[in-house]
Amino acid sequence: MFDPHQLRVFIVAAETLNFSQAAKKLNLSQPAVTQTIQALENQLGEALFVRSGRRLQLSQTGESFLPVARQLVTLNLRAREVVDASRGQISGFLTIACSTTPGKYVLPVVVSDFLRHYPRVSAQCLVMSRIGALEMLEKGEAHFAFSSSIDEFDHHYEFRPFITDPIHLIVPANHPWARRGEIEVEELKNERFILREECAGTFRVVKETLARHGINIHELALVLRMGNSEAIAVAVQRGVGVGFVSQMVLQNLILPDVRTVSIRGVHLEQQIYMTRHRLNPLSSAAAVFWDFIFAHQQEIQAELGSRFQPVSE
Repeated sequence: MFDPHQLRVFIVAAETLNFSQAAKKLNLSQPAVTQTIQALENQLGEALFVRSGRRLQLSQTGESFLPVARQLVTLNLRAREVVDASRGQISGFLTIACSTTPGKYVLPVVVSDFLRHYPRVSAQCLVMSRIGALEMLEKGEAHFAFSSSIDEFDHHYEFRPFITDPIHLIVPANHPWARRGEIEVEELKNERFILREECAGTFRVVKETLARHGINIHELALVLRMGNSEAIAVAVQRGVGVGFVSQMVLQNLILPDVRTVSIRGVHLEQQIYMTRHRLNPLSSAAAVFWDFIFAHQQEIQAELGSRFQPVSE
């Protein structure tokens, strides 16, 4: 029998390839991590790590054992969930991956509501790129992902629309467009833009929508590229240029010197979807979370305090 604690220490050490970093993540001392790994190696009769100079690497045995260790930890958690479920209790651990904006403004509300109803469940929300979140789901490393795209994956993925997030063109308060309130789409070619990286959901939506109106986003004058929408809003406020940000971001920032401007005939919005992989079995906690989100969708929307539009399936 393997000790679940030893397995968790090994998994974190294998992911970080640094015992000091593993110790910090696990709230342990480095000697405790070292001793735990040594005990597990003694039980296996094989070294799990090898040192190459100053670098720590997994041995061949370590590489082979890592997926097994993950499965054993998952089975251990699942066993506890089954016992709790037999007592009429829902427990377990959820991993949710999502892109930056939903991770900052949606998931804290969504998950906190769920955990209040099911206090024996714990969760982690991992914020990363949209592509990274969906890759975690594909690998079975996350139970759910929130994404603004459903184009990358096949029929094994079940997507449910969650919210519609409008995207706005923003300009400095003293910009001529701010006084007008609306511009023609062709006028975009005359400005300097601050844009997200090309893999960002906001960039993708703006690119595709403008293309339908005859504007190639790559022909716009790019003055600055930023890694998050909040940074774009701050740069716009400081007069660097104009940009596109989602309503989720705007309503959570205090920007007295920024104005939104409409583009005649152009409607920019992104759908935020919640998704799961059909081939990955749901734990009892994950199944309850999946149903809870959509049973309480309108309540969650109201708590977000936004003008997001709930969308039908």
